[in-house]
Amino acid sequence: MKPIDPRELRTAFGRFMTGVTVVTARDKSGKPVGFTANSFTSVSLDPPLLLVCPGKFLSSYEAFATCDRFCVSVLEESQTDVANTFAGFKGDRFAKTDHLLDAHGIPAPRGAIARFSCQTHNAIPAGDHVILIGEVTAFEQTAGAGLGYAEGQFFSLTRERNARDPSAKMNVVGALVRHQGNVLLEKTADGYRLPECTVPERTALRKSLTATLRQQGVTASFGPVYSVFDDPGEDTHFAYLLAEATSVAADTKLTSVAPKDLPGLKFTSPPLASLLSRYAQECRTGNLNCYLGDTVSGEIHALTEGI
Repeated sequence: MKPIDPRELRTAFGRFMTGVTVVTARDKSGKPVGFTANSFTSVSLDPPLLLVCPGKFLSSYEAFATCDRFCVSVLEESQTDVANTFAGFKGDRFAKTDHLLDAHGIPAPRGAIARFSCQTHNAIPAGDHVILIGEVTAFEQTAGAGLGYAEGQFFSLTRERNARDPSAKMNVVGALVRHQGNVLLEKTADGYRLPECTVPERTALRKSLTATLRQQGVTASFGPVYSVFDDPGEDTHFAYLLAEATSVAADTKLTSVAPKDLPGLKFTSPPLASLLSRYAQECRTGNLNCYLGDTVSGEIHALTEGI
C-alpha cells in the first residue's frame, strides 16, 4: 500500500464541514488557557457527555490533558476574530477577547451561541492528541448562526444563503443603549459600533438582542425603534432600537460615551457614524426622531419619547 502522506490526510479530513469552538480551562497555576477546535462532538445525553481533542502540538496541551474542568464555546458566525485569536495569537488571548467566567471560574469568550461547562470525565491518549471527554454540568444557549469551517477556511451559512439568493437580505438588529446619560458602545478593530447581532428572520428581534446584551453584561429595557435602513451594497437590513440599561456588569467590555463625544469617534461604517451623529445632535435639542430609509436618503419621524 502507498504510505499515507500526513499533509494529504489532513486535507482529506478537512473536507468534513464542522462548526468552530473555543475550548478553555486553567492550568495548575490558575492561568487561563484556550485554543480553537473543530474536533468537538456530542457523546451522550445520559449522562451528558461531549468530547474535544487537544493536540500535543499545543503549548497548553498538558493543561488540558490534566485539567479537572473545562469549557466549550460554540462560536457565532461573526466571531472569526475570536477563532483566529485562539488559533494562533501568541500573547494573552483573554486580554484580547471579551470574556466571562462560568460558575467555576473558567473563562469563556462572550458572544458564543452555546456554552458548555464541563467536569472532566476521562482523558484518553490517542496518537498525537488526547480525547478529552467532559460531563456537562451546566450550559446556556442563544439564538444565532454558528461559524463553520471546511477546507482550511471559515464560512457563514447566512452569507452562503444570501449569495445563492440575490433577493435575500441579512438582518442586523442593534441597540442604542443609554446608561446614566451616556451611550454604551462596543470597541472593535475597525472602530466603535452599537451592540448588535445578526438574525435570520425579522421576527423575535428583541429576544435575540436581549440575549446579545446579556452576553455583554447588560440588562436593558427596550423603547421605540430609532433607525431602520437598508444598505443595498451589503444586501443588509438594519434596525436599531432605543434602550435603557437597568443593570451593567462591572466587567463589561462596553465603553460608556457621552453623547457630545460621539461625533469625534471612529465607527465601523458611515451609516452608523451618521446615526450616532444625529443622536448627538438630537440630544442637544431634546427631541428624538426615527429614521426610515436607506444609506442615501430617508424620512424622519418624530418620536413621542424625549431625552
